[in-house]
Amino acid sequence: MTVYAMTAGQFDLVYNSLSFTLASMMASTIFFWLRLSSIHEKYKSAMTITGLVTFIAAYHYFRIFNSWVDAYEFTKDGVPNAGGDPTLTGIPFNDAYRYMDWLLTVPLLLIEIIFCCNITPEEMTSKAWKLGVSSALMIALGYPGEAMIEANMHLTRLAFWFLAMLPFFYVVYTLLVSLKSAIASEGNPAVASMLTQVCWATVISWCTYPVVYLFPMIPGFQSEKAVIAIQLGYCVSDIISKCGVGFLIYNITITKSAALGSSLLGK
Repeated sequence: MTVYAMTAGQFDLVYNSLSFTLASMMASTIFFWLRLSSIHEKYKSAMTITGLVTFIAAYHYFRIFNSWVDAYEFTKDGVPNAGGDPTLTGIPFNDAYRYMDWLLTVPLLLIEIIFCCNITPEEMTSKAWKLGVSSALMIALGYPGEAMIEANMHLTRLAFWFLAMLPFFYVVYTLLVSLKSAIASEGNPAVASMLTQVCWATVISWCTYPVVYLFPMIPGFQSEKAVIAIQLGYCVSDIISKCGVGFLIYNITITKSAALGSSLLGK
């Protein structure tokens, strides 16, 4: 991504957002994996994947954070800047780490939901493959346009946005329509309600990504403002879709584990 001059306040805004998101991913990972022993064997795969999602995200946010810090410096030739604002080091800010993260975590986010549903192993495998390929295609199609911030590139950026939205709509259809029968077949109404919440939370949080993608095309959001808006927007979206949805998955797996344990004890 193109690097622009920033004020100290603008630099700190992105710096603190990336730091907060990194801490959220790390804390969530520790919680999810420490709670694995409380999850029934049948649902441990879903919970393990949930922790894997936030672990992968934490690693990539660590790389994004370091790349942001390396792109700026508050000294020039060892002397602090008089104005207190950072200067460019000449090292590019590598935001591609974010797309590498999504390429791994987005399919896993969908698979963890499938693993919690009451469907046959064959249907589970089929849906997991379809959703995994569709989501990976969505990320791959969106990546080329991400670096096109300048006004003369907006039409090309919009074209990549449109292409990425095609597999996105398939994923939305699967979560909100195709999985309805599987959710309705749940014996526990509380679990069915939580699965519905997970699907809607995933869709709503994912809808923020295409909106953030369009930020550079908004008048007044070009250059450094677009970079700041993109970084802050994606941080919020990632926390909701990874940490937030992860805790919903935890609630489902712990509830199902408790119900399964009670039925076994009853026998």
